[in-house]
Amino acid sequence: MADELSNNDKITLDTAKSDRSIWLMKCPPVVSKAWKSAASSSSAADESPPVAKVVVSLDPLRPEEPSSLQFTMEMGGSEIVQMPKSFSLNMFKDFVPMTVFSETNQGSVALEGKVEHKFDMKPHHQNIEEYRRMCRERTNKSMVKNRQIQVLDNDRGVHMRPMPGMMGMISSTSKDKKKAAAAPIKGPDVKRTRRDRGELEDIMFKLFEKQTNWSLKQLVQETDQPAQFLKEILNELCVYNKRGANQGTYELKPEYKKSAEETAAE
Repeated sequence: MADELSNNDKITLDTAKSDRSIWLMKCPPVVSKAWKSAASSSSAADESPPVAKVVVSLDPLRPEEPSSLQFTMEMGGSEIVQMPKSFSLNMFKDFVPMTVFSETNQGSVALEGKVEHKFDMKPHHQNIEEYRRMCRERTNKSMVKNRQIQVLDNDRGVHMRPMPGMMGMISSTSKDKKKAAAAPIKGPDVKRTRRDRGELEDIMFKLFEKQTNWSLKQLVQETDQPAQFLKEILNELCVYNKRGANQGTYELKPEYKKSAEETAAE
């Protein structure tokens, strides 16, 4: 319609039904599918068969209360057997004013009316379990992957060969293969088993007797302990050198150096 308005300066709008009241309803996909199927099957007929009926109930003892007015929709004959036959309609009066337009294949535009009531459609409490079962079945069907096996006509693998532009992305030199083979595969820290804290401290003292400065990477290799657990021990026992010749290494705190020297002297 927007393209037609932009191309033509004048357009005729039929406003004969402008005062007609229209109900706008939001329905589940299964209901919309059933109605479209009924409309397509009866396209050749002059009149479309009724697909549902709306039942309005009013409590005469409480006519002024909003809850006294209730709307229920009962579905007609449907090809979907599992679909609930009864739905509740929740009415809303507080919504943005809307007007409904229609356009035919010949380009005629008409004003069909104004939206007076807006409804949200949901399964009736009597059919809620049936609706849940239908939704679960629909979800399970959507998760099933239909795998297919296709036989290739060309069994020589011509279509599987790398394209000319992909040759530069594939490294087939012997040097690259040697580098990949020589690179050791190191397991992550989560695969290392923690030792007892006292046992690990004794191992650390013995290592610092052999060498005064150690990096974290060296200590991880020597103790085979997780780096984070090793850092906790190092923060208690050692000092981290941020500058100088021993930058980036750990050494024992002065109080622990004395105890280690006394133990070695004994």
